[in-house]
Amino acid sequence: MADTLTDTNVAIFIAQAGTEEVEFTEPQQAVADAGATVDVVGAETGEVRTVNNDLDEGGTYEVERTFSEVSTADYDALLIPGGAVGADRLRADSDAVQLIRNVFDAGKPIGVICHGPWTLVEADVVEGRTLTSYPSLRTDIRNAGGEWVDEEVGVDEGLVTSRNPDDLPAFCDKVVGEFEEGRHERN
Repeated sequence: MADTLTDTNVAIFIAQAGTEEVEFTEPQQAVADAGATVDVVGAETGEVRTVNNDLDEGGTYEVERTFSEVSTADYDALLIPGGAVGADRLRADSDAVQLIRNVFDAGKPIGVICHGPWTLVEADVVEGRTLTSYPSLRTDIRNAGGEWVDEEVGVDEGLVTSRNPDDLPAFCDKVVGEFEEGRHERN
């Protein structure tokens, strides 16, 4: 993959014992392969364990920066992996939610997969947007004023969403493309 994201800084969120490993590693690798600098951001620095299929223990990854110490100005784009427990922990973290809202309001692209859109609902950025997610989030998205679609990948003005790990190839391709485009004017 060409270095189309050189000089692009990306934050990828991770939650202790809850982020779906493949939804973390594959998008992280895709943007890094495209030349982006990627920071792993979580509630606390140190090692964090991921999960596989929401229940099985995954690998450990180093959190480099915390939600409370970073700002929208630090990043050009944001990645939010899924995992039911991980997404639930992220949406309960006020610093993570505020960062999501600020990145969205700045028009910067955001890639979110599986249960990750729960964080978008919590950040109150779903209204008027079309997105996809793990099917069980359908009602949450609709109740937040969004339109839910059952598609491999959705793009709405720089907001890239996908349903589950099966969608990762399409998700990663769209994420890299939207991150290349940069800022989007959002209504």
